[in-house]
Amino acid sequence: MMENVLVTGASQGIGRAIAERLTRDGYHVVNLDREPPAAALGTHVAVDLSDRAATAAALAAVTGRLAVTRLVNNVGMVAPAPVEEATPDDLERVIDLNVRTAIQCAQAVLPAMREAGFGRIVNISSRAALGKELRTSYAASKAALHGLVKTWALELGQHGITANAVGPGPIATELFRRVNPDDSPRTAAIREAIPVRRMGRPEDIASAVAFFLAADSGFVTGQVLYVCGGMTITSVES
Repeated sequence: MMENVLVTGASQGIGRAIAERLTRDGYHVVNLDREPPAAALGTHVAVDLSDRAATAAALAAVTGRLAVTRLVNNVGMVAPAPVEEATPDDLERVIDLNVRTAIQCAQAVLPAMREAGFGRIVNISSRAALGKELRTSYAASKAALHGLVKTWALELGQHGITANAVGPGPIATELFRRVNPDDSPRTAAIREAIPVRRMGRPEDIASAVAFFLAADSGFVTGQVLYVCGGMTITSVES
């Protein structure tokens, strides 16, 4: 019987790569996203996750018919701005989507996890949680995800439930490539700042997520794994 994993924002980019990897690993992926993926994969549930009521309804529909014992909180937004221009409205929108959604999804799937005596939660964070220019609201939201997994690890470990975070560095998604063409000087500078001298791939993040979701990773919880090509140990900004 296929085990169910809920992934938010899995129609494109990193989320899509996660969904593809987990499908290959034998899971049934339930994708909560406003738009469907370009090619069918698992079960797509159309929902605007910035709408709390719509999110609650979608989660109730999913958990009412499926026992979800794995969760990947991937959906997120950035709202870049220097600190002087970071508005309360931007902060509220970023925290709401990036943090509130993670909590709301976890609350929805926890009953099935507790009943099974098993669960895996992975929050997709960012290297920006360690600090990055123009990312006041975003960095705050991603740092909050670290606090969540550490708190959940303490609260839920006795139930066989782990909680961890993956923090991507620069990842060459379709969106990134549109803004930063492979042959541009800016992209070259980003690559040169990465110790492994290449951009990350969405599949790199998917591999880390797959590890945390595995049944035999149960002794790892409350951790943040940066998948960044070594950038967290350099002093050069991305």
